[in-house]
Amino acid sequence: MTSERPGELVLVRHGETEWSKSGQHTGRTDIPLTENGKEQARRAGRALAGRTFALALSSPLERARETASLVGVDAELDDDLMEWDYGAYEGLTTPQIRVQRHGPWDLWTDGVPAGDTPGENAAEVRVRVERVLDRARPVLADGGDAIFVAHGHVLRALGAAWIRLAPQDGGVLSLSTATVSVLGYEHGRPVIDRWNVSPS
Repeated sequence: MTSERPGELVLVRHGETEWSKSGQHTGRTDIPLTENGKEQARRAGRALAGRTFALALSSPLERARETASLVGVDAELDDDLMEWDYGAYEGLTTPQIRVQRHGPWDLWTDGVPAGDTPGENAAEVRVRVERVLDRARPVLADGGDAIFVAHGHVLRALGAAWIRLAPQDGGVLSLSTATVSVLGYEHGRPVIDRWNVSPS
């Protein structure tokens, strides 16, 4: 660390969409926030009011960009923060996928088949989130704070990468819409300070 007090990395999941409400896997489909999702994003913004960020990044997908705007951050777009590519499972719910497969399915361990897009597995998503973390680490080391606005599964993968869990272990980090999480350091070790906090 170059600063006595390293910065924090704030993660904000986008607000509610029609597909997040219905449980449909929303990877690269570009859909907007619901009215409730917009209000959720505004609440997250109020919770972060007064904070300044030396680095602000957002997924380029509309639901994340709109959330970042409503939170009040002028975020640079980074493709590495796009949601998991669900391939043939795009738009399907987990129960629908299990019916298709005639048995159990877990995104983190089973991955997805190719569809209109190639799909990704946990190890491939890990490569993306490590790249975006590499953008934040020097900022944090200098004592600046950073904020990422993105999606549920990619942020869970990022949280697992931060604390050096295996790629598939992001499955244990539940993340609701428009919640705020904070990654930081304790005695130089990467830690999760707060996770999945719903702003009141």
